[in-house]
Amino acid sequence: MRLDRVSFARRLEGYSDAISLPSQPILEGRLLRMVGLTLEAEGLRAAIGSRCLVINEDSYHPVQVEAEVMGFSGGKIYLMPAGSLAGIAPGARVVPLPDAGRLPMGMSMLGRVLDGAGRALDGKGGMKAEDWVPVDGPTINPLNRDPISQPLDVGIRSINGLLTVGRGQRLGLFAGTGVGKSVLLGMMTRFTEAEIIVVGLIGERGREVKEFIDEILGEEGLKRSVVVASPADEAPLMRLRAAQYCTRIAEYFRDKGKNVLLLMDSLTRYAQAQREIALAIGEPPATKGYPPSVFAKLPKLVERAGNAEAGGGSITAFYTVLSEGDDQQDPIADAARGVLDGHFVLSRRLAEEGHYPAIDIESSISRVMPQVVPPEQLKHAQRFKQLWSRYQQSRDLISVGAYVPGGDADTDQAIARQPVMAQYLRQGLDESVGMPLSREQLAAVLGQ
Repeated sequence: MRLDRVSFARRLEGYSDAISLPSQPILEGRLLRMVGLTLEAEGLRAAIGSRCLVINEDSYHPVQVEAEVMGFSGGKIYLMPAGSLAGIAPGARVVPLPDAGRLPMGMSMLGRVLDGAGRALDGKGGMKAEDWVPVDGPTINPLNRDPISQPLDVGIRSINGLLTVGRGQRLGLFAGTGVGKSVLLGMMTRFTEAEIIVVGLIGERGREVKEFIDEILGEEGLKRSVVVASPADEAPLMRLRAAQYCTRIAEYFRDKGKNVLLLMDSLTRYAQAQREIALAIGEPPATKGYPPSVFAKLPKLVERAGNAEAGGGSITAFYTVLSEGDDQQDPIADAARGVLDGHFVLSRRLAEEGHYPAIDIESSISRVMPQVVPPEQLKHAQRFKQLWSRYQQSRDLISVGAYVPGGDADTDQAIARQPVMAQYLRQGLDESVGMPLSREQLAAVLGQ
């Protein structure tokens, strides 16, 4: 069935102000069936990634649901809905939405909480769109990117001193559930020296979204932040879009010359959303239930962060990675390590001991630290890790009194300095320690 321009406008009345109508008639399809999360339609022509509107006018209350084209086979089109399908029935119309791949952007986004489609969740009304940008940001030639050469003060002593972050670096926070990932993100949000902060809460519990904004981010932190939230109960397509949207927001401000901090919680939920979609359209699982498309999408998302060309802005990105059962060899954790510029591992043992932030210094690394810190600090950090590791290796012997002092000089020094080293690694939730002080205290711990 073909719709003329007027009929098409009437069907989309009140749906979106951003949609421009085509000059040619629209080829309309029909919904055949629903299998799992996937809709099958026939009779329409639509490209992969384009959006459609599923319209059911036969029910008592007319229903419209947005869906995205995820695949095709012969004359069938496979779509993934972006919302609830309640009220949708076989034979519903499927209408392509033209020119729908642009997103509203602007400084008015600061201090706002949005969903994966750019709609306000905070009840403050609509935003003034200064620009409309495509969903996919511009690709930067890797040879033209400004190299990472400046340290970034995140306000956390153990990171500033031992795992220094560079401006434009991409890092992962690896941990199981309940060891303080969100709290650590909140501390970095409040303390980091960044002009703009973009927070993506992807697939988290709805309760945690409000708690993060009210208690962890706080009023002051929200003023310079944009929060994109897609809770776990939303459709996988919306969770996928939310991750892409917050990345696009960060790119927008970077292209304006701003230094942006991007915090995404979590990269694992993004991968799980893609897994749900891929399995629903028939893609075979490859590694522990994850289809190949999951591992193809991770680097595409992560590589969009980083520095712009020389003289431009930057995106320093932190992605939380949920290690199921504290397994650091989880497929997503393993894949993320390969595409990130470093990783901080949070230890459940340290968290249970009341050691916060629970960063496992032995298992963590910042790959750009040698390029952004003075040689003296790098030397002190290496010595600190050596002593800390030596104490952990001899911990059982020391606790039962089996270690005899004088047997090893490094172990003796590690035992003597262990209390001050542990104190250096601990930090209060409301305590900010800048880069200069972190370096001074590191040297003092080692007696330098």
